[in-house]
Amino acid sequence: MFTQEDYDLIQREFEPLRVAALKRCANEEEYQAVLKAFEFANEAHKGVRRRSGEPYILHPISVAKIVVQEIGLGYKSIVTALLHDIVEDTEYTLDDISRLFGEKIASLVDGLTKIKSTVDIKHTEFPNSEITSDEEMNQKNQEIMMKSLQAENFKRILLTLNDDVRVILIKLADRLHNLRTIDSMPDRKKFKILSESMYIYIPLAHRLGLYAIKSEMENIWLKYSLPTQYAAIQEKLTGYIKQYGDDIDRFIKNTQDVLNGSGYQYTISRRTKTPYSIWKKINIKKVPFEQIFDIFAVRIIFEPKKNITEWRQCMDIYTLVSEGKMNNPDRYHDWVKNPRSSGYEALHCTLMIEKNKDKNSSNHHDNEDITGVAPNIYTNKNFNWFEVQIRTVRMDQIAEKGVAAHWSYKGINHNENEVEKWLSKVRDTLENPDSNALEFLDEFRNELLANDIYVITPQGDSKTLPNGSTALDFAYNIHSEIGNRALAAKVNLKLVPLSYRLKNGDQVEIITADSQKPKREWLNFVITQKSKVSIYEALKNDIDNAIQEGREMLEKELAKMGLTPQTRVLKKIMSAYSVNNKDELYSKIGTGLIDLSYLEKIIKNNSQNKLVKYWHLQFFDIFKNNKDENEDKDQKTEDTQKKVIDRKKDYLLKENPVEQSLSYIVADCCNPIPGDAVVGFLNDKDQVIVHKKECEIARKLASTSGQRIVNAKWTKHTVLSFLASIEIRGIDRIGIVNDITKYITLVLNVNIRKILIETHDGIFEGYIDLYVHNTEDLDVIIKRLQKIKGVDNVIRKEIKQ
Repeated sequence: MFTQEDYDLIQREFEPLRVAALKRCANEEEYQAVLKAFEFANEAHKGVRRRSGEPYILHPISVAKIVVQEIGLGYKSIVTALLHDIVEDTEYTLDDISRLFGEKIASLVDGLTKIKSTVDIKHTEFPNSEITSDEEMNQKNQEIMMKSLQAENFKRILLTLNDDVRVILIKLADRLHNLRTIDSMPDRKKFKILSESMYIYIPLAHRLGLYAIKSEMENIWLKYSLPTQYAAIQEKLTGYIKQYGDDIDRFIKNTQDVLNGSGYQYTISRRTKTPYSIWKKINIKKVPFEQIFDIFAVRIIFEPKKNITEWRQCMDIYTLVSEGKMNNPDRYHDWVKNPRSSGYEALHCTLMIEKNKDKNSSNHHDNEDITGVAPNIYTNKNFNWFEVQIRTVRMDQIAEKGVAAHWSYKGINHNENEVEKWLSKVRDTLENPDSNALEFLDEFRNELLANDIYVITPQGDSKTLPNGSTALDFAYNIHSEIGNRALAAKVNLKLVPLSYRLKNGDQVEIITADSQKPKREWLNFVITQKSKVSIYEALKNDIDNAIQEGREMLEKELAKMGLTPQTRVLKKIMSAYSVNNKDELYSKIGTGLIDLSYLEKIIKNNSQNKLVKYWHLQFFDIFKNNKDENEDKDQKTEDTQKKVIDRKKDYLLKENPVEQSLSYIVADCCNPIPGDAVVGFLNDKDQVIVHKKECEIARKLASTSGQRIVNAKWTKHTVLSFLASIEIRGIDRIGIVNDITKYITLVLNVNIRKILIETHDGIFEGYIDLYVHNTEDLDVIIKRLQKIKGVDNVIRKEIKQ
């Protein structure tokens, strides 16, 4: 039951939404609909609490606030947000919603309810006896079915685009509030939600232009997935702001002095790089925090003058601001003339300004080394790089509120159809009834994450394509028939093959021939989903020949190994390539969708150690196992006798010093070591596979197979060592490699497995593979090596098996 305190809290939380709705609604009728929806939802959820203990109604209120205040949607979306959990969680039906609020609101609620209704297939537990090959096959088919259904669910989310994109926007608001309140969830549930968000919802927010929401989701992911790294970055960021904040304020003051006499009405503010974007730069570009020079950015937002193009005015402000300052040409982006596919427009440049000299004198970044003092080649600079973003008010609204603001400016922006083009492309793909859910999920996400390039038709029209697109992708972008009949291309008037990778600004002309037909090898170099679907559709017309050709190709490969396509052999192959029947196997081989490079390895591996490789999207790792056949049998007997692992409890990652063994398997894709933030997954033999939390494969698994997540916790490892790798870079001198190796082996007493050092132009760089007990050992090694004279940078490197 609720107390008076609860009722007062509900009213306090609703009041800001009521005020926002009053401003947003066009008339009294719309405003009354919002009040009616609140009263209805409040009564429907009466007495129900969230896991955190607060009244449940606070969740839909919060989602509605995000919808109106942060995305900028109207009263129908506010009403829908307030009602979005009614059908799923109460006794009221969609007919009740339709009767009380109208068919449109009911259809929006229905779209959100369909998204929420996921298929939950529990992990099948098998009896403690040896699994026959048929049983293994059945289990594998169940796993494939489970993943397909979960991928189908994501596909169903996007099908709502056919009805109303507001459903997706409200769902993103719902997910954002769930992330804001994730503290109250158990660890296993946290990781599933965080992984789904990173794998699907964050790229979707990016594509729809919701950059503020995307950024907040990313930071929440980092805070809860990698709390130690998040805290370390926050601490350094606080110190950086304290040390250099005056520099950016001085730059802003100088910029104001320049712009005040220009006749522009403007606002200017500073933005600090987010912890997630810093973490990403550290991990992808492999640079330490001290070598990131765009921590600060200045944002100039202005009211454009009449009768002058917005682009011309952006360039005018850029000229005024950058005069007399060094400009970094690699970080200049004109997204006004060529907007991103999300609709984002702005002019970005990066300028260098002098640091505060008084504070430079106390610069403490230089490291004291062991064999002498060597100044750090990056941190002794007297200048700072600052990014400057120049936008009109309209551009800023689109940047902050994405697709919702984008459509509100129709008729003003000549590029307003970029988002609609992308949505139309999604709809076209979804309308293909034969589109495989798993490949759709993989390809769709790749396109979400792709950077865009802009190419020009012979007529001068601009076309947007994902980075890495080929001339053939361009042909299919124009029309599927152009792609099907494409023979070659002319890029910048030069004849090139269809596989040619396009670059920004290329002028492209497609040469066609009526006699040309799609070829299987085209699937090897096109990257867009539309191209692949169109090619596969055309190839299906010759499916009988493909099946026959695929059968012959497989029989030929098997004959090389002295085998025939017996049932046992085919089952193993079908399992490895995740196909349901022989015709599908032969067809995909014949059309080039299955590569037989792994065939010999698949056949040779026994059922206990078979290669699990899914077509296009790997859901499980390839487990390394160097034991002989007898050890395999002993291990299998031992495994079947183990108790079923309780996934709701912490699973302790232990070592057995006597047997030199582990209670888990280390994932080959990311090779975690004790101390890393990790998550476990049960494989089909109830073994725990341990991944780093930031591992891409782990995020895929959590998004599609959340019921397999295990709360893995490290215990103290004192005997067994784990392979780790470090990258090292610095100024070359005689004896530097000898100093490094002697220090690792003699002073730190660490075993080196492999070392590769190369020198060029006075710089040395390379990597060292070594054995450590945990991350603490590795951190000590890195800090000590950074003090050796000449060593500039040492970072951990991912090991790729």
